[in-house]
Amino acid sequence: MNPQFQQHMAEATRLTRLGDVAAATALIQAALGGVALAGTPADATAAARTSAAGSDVIDVVARVVPPPQAPVPVPVLPMPTGPFARAGAAPDGARVTADAPQRPAARTAPDAQPGREPARFVAGRFQHPTAGARDYKLFLPPGAGEQPRPLVLMLHGCTQTPDDFAAGTRMNEAAAAQGVVVLYPAQSVQMNPQRCWNWFKRQHQQRDRGEPALLAALVRQVVADQRIDPSRVYVAGLSAGGAMAAVLGQAYPDLFAAVGVHSGLASGVAGDLPSALAAMQSGAPAPRASRPVPTIVFHGDRDATVNPANGAQVFAAAKPPGATAHTERIARPGARAHTRQQQRDAHGRVVAEHWLVHGAAHAWSGGSSAGSYTDPQGPDATREMLRFFLSQRNGGQ
Repeated sequence: MNPQFQQHMAEATRLTRLGDVAAATALIQAALGGVALAGTPADATAAARTSAAGSDVIDVVARVVPPPQAPVPVPVLPMPTGPFARAGAAPDGARVTADAPQRPAARTAPDAQPGREPARFVAGRFQHPTAGARDYKLFLPPGAGEQPRPLVLMLHGCTQTPDDFAAGTRMNEAAAAQGVVVLYPAQSVQMNPQRCWNWFKRQHQQRDRGEPALLAALVRQVVADQRIDPSRVYVAGLSAGGAMAAVLGQAYPDLFAAVGVHSGLASGVAGDLPSALAAMQSGAPAPRASRPVPTIVFHGDRDATVNPANGAQVFAAAKPPGATAHTERIARPGARAHTRQQQRDAHGRVVAEHWLVHGAAHAWSGGSSAGSYTDPQGPDATREMLRFFLSQRNGGQ
């Protein structure tokens, strides 16, 4: 989020606390819509109140972007195997742009062994029949095609890009060491001018609709084409991406074996902008999932953007019947202290973790300053999420 956007979100929060929801909503709509607002929060508030006075709209207008008639080829992951690669069609009628030269891979891992395929970070574009198109980046570890690999879907936060998110989380480096494929879809500015995933809109919270349908279809395409182990598919995200990860876990428990939510919110806590702002400010009760998916949560206790209560609610929603809890506080020299809670099922398996990072704000814990919204002093969320993910398997798709 750019500084002016952050200022306007803070002002909208203040207006909500004062009960002026209409002005707060108008201010958020203008900020999300990329409208140029007056320089100071007070001036922006006055403009928002003027706008609100002439409108009773309480949500941004959803814009359907039709697919282009002739997509411009872009670099795309190689597709050497799988029926969809041969036929040129993806699950659910989606299509992938192909047959274009590839961008050189970023150097995110040590040089490959002689005769072994090196790590690659390639770009592509995915077209869904009803939810539009999205660009993406795909990290393939050294020797990716040698055996079935786990896959992690990584969802960036508002204003971020796949490259920025990969740099800040250092997920590619960790994935290279573990032999994990990582998929980074990019939100379209046409669907959200601040590049936020639309987790707070009802049409993007259900199976086979909106962004969940698109993201699930993209994951299935990669599973089909890249020799992915279908029992080891995971999703993680930051902020709006974390909230969308929670939505995907609830909507597709048959696809995702585990979920990672960093500084995000539980699925179903909001259905429009006012309720989203209220949940971000104070938290909101999360509906219990009919089939809880193993979940790991990271949240800073000084987060002023998404109240830390939301992390506790994500953790609570993931608790299966009969689970037992364990809590420990961990402090290490030179790093932020944190409190970790675990839930174990009846078989003693850890099925949920909640890491509350003391003194941390709205940032990826243990991340690199090479990317935005990171806190290098925190415990390594990337390493811990991968550890948790690789201990979980799904029964099938």
